[in-house]
Amino acid sequence: MARRRAALHAHPQQRKNPLRRSSDRLQWWAARTLLAVAIGGVPAAVAVGLAVHHDQARVVREESTDRHPVTAQLVADVPAAVGITTTRAAVAWNSDGADHLASAVVPSGQRAGTPVQIWVDDRSRVVPQPAGTGEAIAVAATAALLTVTAVPLLSMLTWKGTLHLLNRRRYAGWDAEWQQIEPQWTRRQPS
Repeated sequence: MARRRAALHAHPQQRKNPLRRSSDRLQWWAARTLLAVAIGGVPAAVAVGLAVHHDQARVVREESTDRHPVTAQLVADVPAAVGITTTRAAVAWNSDGADHLASAVVPSGQRAGTPVQIWVDDRSRVVPQPAGTGEAIAVAATAALLTVTAVPLLSMLTWKGTLHLLNRRRYAGWDAEWQQIEPQWTRRQPS
């Protein structure tokens, strides 16, 4: 076992050893390739984080230009419920000289006529509040963290799977060789 381990770390000239199996060569190349992929996960995570941040920053800019706050009034009482801080209710507001009526998420436990702040787009449709820069940073950091974790993990799982398959192949070869050699060595007849 120690010799095999030493052979895997051998100088390239020694890798041409005729006693070295093709599975040993494949294991050597798989180890180096998967190590490079695992290490490459760090720059990949940075690239993913920057790309996601760039995309999220664009979304924040678009939402900030398209959405604006409006003060609306509740149309009906909004009952208070234990553990529920917001609920959907009917609201009315006037913008651009036109009256609007829609459903929006408002704080619970409010009376009819209470002013509430809602967000609308350029067509006076109720929309969620625009995302902030903090949300863009959080999404980008999460994407980078997932990438920097997933790439080495997938490399390790691939390595374990490769070793499992190579060992199965090696054991099958040893069993086949033993079936041929064992009768001569022990002077028994095959059954």
